[in-house]
Amino acid sequence: MNTPLATVSLASGYGHFAVPAVALHAAQAALAAAHSQHTPLAVAPPAGLPELREALAQRYRQRGAPGVAAEQVVVTSGAKTALFAVLSEVLTPGDDVLMPTPNWFGFVELVHRAGGALRTLPLSAANGYALTPEALRAALTPATRLLLLSNPNNPTGRVYSRAEWAGLLAVTADFPALWVLSDEIYEGICFGAEPVPTLLAWPDPPGRHVVVSGFSKSLALAGWGVGCLVAPPELARAVAARLFATGVAVPVPSQAAALAATRHADEISQALCAQLRPNRERLLAALAALPGAPAVVAPEGTYYVFADFTRFLAPGLPAAEASAQLVRRLAEAGVEVVDGASWGAAGFVRLSYAVAPEALEVAVQRIGSVVAPAQD
Repeated sequence: MNTPLATVSLASGYGHFAVPAVALHAAQAALAAAHSQHTPLAVAPPAGLPELREALAQRYRQRGAPGVAAEQVVVTSGAKTALFAVLSEVLTPGDDVLMPTPNWFGFVELVHRAGGALRTLPLSAANGYALTPEALRAALTPATRLLLLSNPNNPTGRVYSRAEWAGLLAVTADFPALWVLSDEIYEGICFGAEPVPTLLAWPDPPGRHVVVSGFSKSLALAGWGVGCLVAPPELARAVAARLFATGVAVPVPSQAAALAATRHADEISQALCAQLRPNRERLLAALAALPGAPAVVAPEGTYYVFADFTRFLAPGLPAAEASAQLVRRLAEAGVEVVDGASWGAAGFVRLSYAVAPEALEVAVQRIGSVVAPAQD
């Protein structure tokens, strides 16, 4: 009897990272203090611990956003909570939301549940998913309420540079009622020559720029349930009030861990990138060795490769159906991936290399056996 293959997942959005020691010790200290004093855990203010909000504001100031103040920062129970709260505050039913794609598939449901009408702006792998000012201007209308971006981008790993941001914001400045929301949760996972720029580094006279981030990707705190947002003060207060009315503050031990991670953000992110780099090189080399591999510019951010497998799709089937079939074949061979059709890119697959090296080695061999089987 054949033993079923142990599945290797390259589909997870969470990394194979140990909890940073400084964060773990900080959480333990918060728990130990309550235990030693025979008191319950303190309940944080709705917007988060003041010291964490200030540390986050300082972090953004260090990243080139001198005007960010603690009052603009709200600590949330994960980045999705931050996203939904912001969208719920700024959107009214039917509001037009423009999102360049490919982009994180979770945005679709969040915008829908917040009442928005999502409209996509498809970008192309052929030019490295460039978003030009001309394309953005052509896609925006006076009725567009919000532009939704992610930098670095999930799933493509594309990082938009300072020069690119400047060009895009020169366009959005002509739409003073337009909100610009940048999801920057992967900002510390970067392999380019320059750090990932934050939207907050640019002037925002109308008060329409919002950044959402979190601690699960760049700071190895997956499972701790901490996210954050930085918004103009009035919006930040409205979000905090919404969260107070509908939920509870992030537990203090998790915020203590997040505070420690924020204060050591550079060293934590640098250690993660050093851990990821050999896997990144191995995966890119394996993909380049597959038959007919296109010339690919290595993604600069995140821990994903958005691989073009369109040449391996079964002919005669609709693209989405053929893409799903290929993903099923990979799963039957013991490798889980994310179907690019989720982002409107049938035939592409998102592959995470934030896994154990041994698991990645097994996965690339199995992928090769499916898409490029050995000839007898």
